[in-house]
Amino acid sequence: MDCFLKLNKIALSLSNLRLNSSKYVSIIRSTSYRPICLTAANRDLTEFFDDKKNWGAQEVKSGRSWTKDELRIKSNADLHKLWYILLKERNMLLTMEEESKQQVRLFPSPERLDKIADSMENLECVVRERNRAYHELETGETGERPGKLTTGVFGLKYYQRMCEHVIPKFMNTKWNEKRKEYHFDKDVEQFLLKYREKLYLQKRRKQARDFNHVIGLLNRFPNMDMEVLKQHYPDVDIKKAKNSRKYGGHFAPK
Repeated sequence: MDCFLKLNKIALSLSNLRLNSSKYVSIIRSTSYRPICLTAANRDLTEFFDDKKNWGAQEVKSGRSWTKDELRIKSNADLHKLWYILLKERNMLLTMEEESKQQVRLFPSPERLDKIADSMENLECVVRERNRAYHELETGETGERPGKLTTGVFGLKYYQRMCEHVIPKFMNTKWNEKRKEYHFDKDVEQFLLKYREKLYLQKRRKQARDFNHVIGLLNRFPNMDMEVLKQHYPDVDIKKAKNSRKYGGHFAPK
């Protein structure tokens, strides 16, 4: 009987100790620190619109887009923050563009959308470079989704990204209907012949335009830097342009 009473006393003391300790812990937790909120002020739907001082303006000044060299020196956390800043800016510009269409007004400085798109594309390329380097170091593979060059139904090649399917390829009728492979066809071969001819003529016209433009630059600015000219027009032969009959004009300077 005495042992039973002693065990009851020990159990009661342990329960009281647990209750007291939980109270102390709650008191300590409530008094030792205070949560701080660092979230930006919530401005509701006004963040989808530009600043009021830019409403009705003919031109809105903006900087240039982010380059890859500038983004490569940023940390992953900075790139993550910058991505969402660019995303919010793009959503705001798209909202203002749609509002300008509804109001039948000109959208000021539409090149801002192009700058945002270039910046986001460069940022994504930098992140992909880092992921590829990390996976190649750890696993020896790129870590990106594999793909292959396939030929479409019109005989044109495109890059197809591979993905996993539950149903095998020969049983997946829906996938086979969407991904029709190329088979020899006389009409398709005629189309490819005309298409390649069109691309060839476009390339020849571009080369002729660049060649004549370089000759015009040499006639107007004979003392210009040839290295800079070669960087801007790498496909043009500068010596051939100087030997052309169009170079130098129709008279010789005295």
